[in-house]
Amino acid sequence: MILIFACNRKPFVNHKLKFEKISENCENLKPSFRMVSNVAGERYEFEKCLATNFSKDQINVSRQGDTVLITFEKPQTQVLLYKITLDIDSYPRYNFITIDDETFNVIPSN
Repeated sequence: MILIFACNRKPFVNHKLKFEKISENCENLKPSFRMVSNVAGERYEFEKCLATNFSKDQINVSRQGDTVLITFEKPQTQVLLYKITLDIDSYPRYNFITIDDETFNVIPSN
């Protein structure tokens, strides 16, 4: 019975975004990127300079082949430094994630 459900799954990509302001400027931006794999997908944590009025509507998450594409709206006003926590759940499995112009190889831990 499980095999039948697995074969009938349609491709999808879902995301949950959390963000918090951590600085009034981007001078202390840490270029680190962290990924944690779990049963429900992957969690990505990183810092990003975004508009002072950034909202969840200003991110686009899509899929192209075996790559998940994340694009943030370019800030037109003053920028602040945010900590971003992004949960991605996608089927079928993806091998790359592109955040704006940077692409990373995704190697989930088993």
